[in-house]
Amino acid sequence: MAQDYYEVLGVHRGASADEIQQAYRTLARRYHPDVNTEPAAEERFKELNEAYSVLSDPKTRARYDRYGPAFRQIPEDYDERVAAGAGARRAGAWQGGGGPRVRVSQDVGGGFGGFRDAGIDFEDLFGSMFGAGGPGGPVRGADQEAEIPLSVEEAFRGGRRSVTLGGGEEARTYEVTIPRGVVEGQRIRLAGEGGRGSQGAPAGDLFLRVRITPHPQFRLDGRDIHVSLPVAPWEAALGATVPVPTPDGEAKVSVPAGSSSGRRLRLRGEGMPNPGGTPGDLYARLRIEVPPELTRRERELFEELAASSDFDPRRQ
Repeated sequence: MAQDYYEVLGVHRGASADEIQQAYRTLARRYHPDVNTEPAAEERFKELNEAYSVLSDPKTRARYDRYGPAFRQIPEDYDERVAAGAGARRAGAWQGGGGPRVRVSQDVGGGFGGFRDAGIDFEDLFGSMFGAGGPGGPVRGADQEAEIPLSVEEAFRGGRRSVTLGGGEEARTYEVTIPRGVVEGQRIRLAGEGGRGSQGAPAGDLFLRVRITPHPQFRLDGRDIHVSLPVAPWEAALGATVPVPTPDGEAKVSVPAGSSSGRRLRLRGEGMPNPGGTPGDLYARLRIEVPPELTRRERELFEELAASSDFDPRRQ
């Protein structure tokens, strides 16, 4: 049985949008592959993104609540076609086009009590309901979904790229426009590139779900970007302006005097862009590093500092 997206996020079915977002953010931090190295963490992270992408969209969530995990295989105008095609549909049985008699429960989805669990084949069901001679007429093709892996830089900048899906004779290549600032789990719609419709009906859409690949420097948390920033002991002690990497090139950040390792500096608006709202922030976490090998003069200066300073970090 398919997983219940509400159970994946650990929320109840009546959870508000804020509760769903908070649950996702909490679990995503825990299971992000850059943070959690357990073998099952990456798969768990993918499940969280899948669940959040469905439940965070009010329209998609409503279809999921009604039809359960099979909601993507059911045309969006399914209810209207059923209503136009017969008299007693929801709770009864329906005989169409001379095909086999099928039973449809009143609660078509019920979360997980719908078509798939009842063992009804969608192709047979829609073929008998709306196929040749059926009262509903042509049926729009089913929407389909695939994954598109993007680097942090590609997601940040957006742009055009070719995407090949499938292999061998089944392979298909698409020219895709990547919106600037896409985030993990977001879907890119390719209109008319999904399943074929019947009797001349239009094809469904193809949705490419964004997966941000792990990066050696950057870690994403929603639209916020986190990066480790190495600084020299004297830069941390005296203060300095140093370069910090971003997906769009270098930026400058001021390190306050007296900074210690672990201090987090915020660059407002330097995170992932958000064309429809507020961009994320970039957080640089300081990491003080000492020279791996000291010159004679460096050693003399450090020894002089050690002799003249009464600072003891263990007594703070």
